[in-house]
Amino acid sequence: MNAENTCIQIAVMVPLRRIFSYAPPPEGRLQPGMRVRVPFGKGSRVGIVLGYASCPPDVTLKPIGQVLDAHPVLPSALQQLVQFGAAYYHHPIGDAWATALPTLLRQGRPLPEPAPQGYRLSIDEAQTAQRQPGKLQQALREHLITHRVVHTTAIPKELRATLRQAVRRGWIEAVMEDTPPTQVAPSPHCLNTEQASAVTQLRMARGFNAWLLEGVTGSGKTEVYLEAIRPHLESGAQILVLVPEIGLTPQLVERCQMRFGARRVAALHSAQSDGERLRIWAAAAAGRIQVIIGTRSAVFVPLPRLAMIVVDEEHDPSFKQQNGWHYSARDLAIQRARLENIPIVLGSATPSLESLCNAQKGRYRHLQLRQRATSADLPVMTIVPLRRENLQGGISTTLLTACKETLEAGNQVLLFLNRRGYAPAVLCHDCGHVIQCPRCSAPMTWHRRQERLRCHHCGHESRWPQACPACHSTALITAGQGTEQLEEVLRQRFPQTPIWRIDRDALHDRDSLATAVADIRQNRAAILVGTQMLAKGHHFPAVTLVGIINTDQGLFSADFRAPERLLQTVVQVAGRAGREERPGQVLLQTHLPEHPLLQSLARGDYRPPAEALLNERRAAGLPPFAALTLLRAEAHQRYRVDTFLSAACQCVPPALVEISGPLPSLMERRAGFERAELWVQAPNRTQMQKALNLWLPQLAGLSSARHVRWTLDVDPLLIT
Repeated sequence: MNAENTCIQIAVMVPLRRIFSYAPPPEGRLQPGMRVRVPFGKGSRVGIVLGYASCPPDVTLKPIGQVLDAHPVLPSALQQLVQFGAAYYHHPIGDAWATALPTLLRQGRPLPEPAPQGYRLSIDEAQTAQRQPGKLQQALREHLITHRVVHTTAIPKELRATLRQAVRRGWIEAVMEDTPPTQVAPSPHCLNTEQASAVTQLRMARGFNAWLLEGVTGSGKTEVYLEAIRPHLESGAQILVLVPEIGLTPQLVERCQMRFGARRVAALHSAQSDGERLRIWAAAAAGRIQVIIGTRSAVFVPLPRLAMIVVDEEHDPSFKQQNGWHYSARDLAIQRARLENIPIVLGSATPSLESLCNAQKGRYRHLQLRQRATSADLPVMTIVPLRRENLQGGISTTLLTACKETLEAGNQVLLFLNRRGYAPAVLCHDCGHVIQCPRCSAPMTWHRRQERLRCHHCGHESRWPQACPACHSTALITAGQGTEQLEEVLRQRFPQTPIWRIDRDALHDRDSLATAVADIRQNRAAILVGTQMLAKGHHFPAVTLVGIINTDQGLFSADFRAPERLLQTVVQVAGRAGREERPGQVLLQTHLPEHPLLQSLARGDYRPPAEALLNERRAAGLPPFAALTLLRAEAHQRYRVDTFLSAACQCVPPALVEISGPLPSLMERRAGFERAELWVQAPNRTQMQKALNLWLPQLAGLSSARHVRWTLDVDPLLIT
């Protein structure tokens, strides 16, 4: 390639669907994956080198401003993963790179220097011989003489101030300690036959394989993960564990640290500061951390000795990014395992219908744990009809009686209601007008303790209105129940009983949940009231009664995935009951006791209702038996949305896909924007990708596209 006609291709970290060309720097050839700072508009931006290309000789290129790295920030496999993810989800490559890197790296900060891991006496013994050490100095000196190199965490707390002073004076020096083999504590649990079989098969796995570990709640899936990764850690390899929510991270980190050592395990999630995330990211990339436990974005953490990936609660929709780059961390984790030729384990008590379908087709190897690790029976599910019931805060007499009996026996009660606040709506008792959010097509939620009406979609807040805006009546009342009202009713009914409310309103920081869970595990009689934060992953030995306050929420949604999510949520919440020697029961409150899904669910087995939903999807031609993409558009004026989507319909490749719409979104207005969408369906993902590759350039060229915000959501999980 002629150097005079060569340009360097840069993915600038902006949400623009193009790659930019710059003049190569004179100091040498840059490698793909290196960061550079380039002139962009009136300022400068950080970009990623993608490679070199030929440019016309008459084009004048701007030079690169600064080369930020001596080596690529991501290894080749992860560069391929970002490229694949950007192409599959049809997202700008620069913005995909921005998502994959820690915030400080995409701002152009240098990679942090490796922090000292240990301390030792200075080589110059004369420095210590000429000084009469004090009591603490002598104790520190003897400690270092005994252990030669001491890790930072092994320095006694009372000697750390003396250590810092000694380092400044030079008679102790900081060093990069050699990473010793991981000392793995023996498992405190005896594996049952099913667990042992699963561990054996996972330990024998070589090369890329996707394993679906389906185990009933309480079957010990986490113990299977820990024992399966044990040989890899003992040999010095690394493991990536993905979890859907921050709330599940602390207890899993604690359990891994107890088993594998605190120095080898770290968590990575959005609640950490940018500096903390970068330090952990860099330590993992340097191989100093062996187990990374993280939420969605941890799928992009570089791990040079990666041996296995675990995706816990693989069914959870939190693994799908809902704004910006609409990627699925679970699906990209599978692609990463393929690129790095390693096994991946997808674990769940309620596998997604997509994963069940892949297991049936032989794409995933299927492992099943049908019994609980403690040999406890699964809880008995009972349907509680609500018709003509006199409810107190949404609680039936049957459930209240069961709560009283459970508490008198010294056990705990968990009541699940996936609605925050005091009441989900405020309406006029005279004319029926519902107080709506002025920016969204949704009712305002009343939060009684804050005395505020709040929209849970855009965050708009207001005071309780003085009168109905429609008829000016002052007869305003609340409708429906939220967790705050449920807590109030229970405190009136059980004044001497500790009551814990677990939702985002009650827990204000990342340590609040861990503190609450620790108190709950003291196993005294108590009532737990919460949203989906309580639905999965937690082990509460004293909970013997679970009550689902409103089982009907997901039965008639326009989202075709709502019944699947309802099924998974109920099974997961029910699984919190009776996990130890005390038997458990689950009460499902419903106005529709004869509904087939609830009747099947009440039998206590996830698979039959899941199979029924799969058959419905097959008959309707919906995922996983077809590929689906949503084209969403929003603007302040509805006619602009309709104009764009109508024009988009005209340029869809008709032979490859079927299109429905324009259709109003389930929430037609959000944060002041009018919203609508097109549904694009294809028989399979290959055909969908062919259609999208043809369609996308035409969409970008539509004149009406300039007046709307539009996004493509490939394989959508939430219809909003």
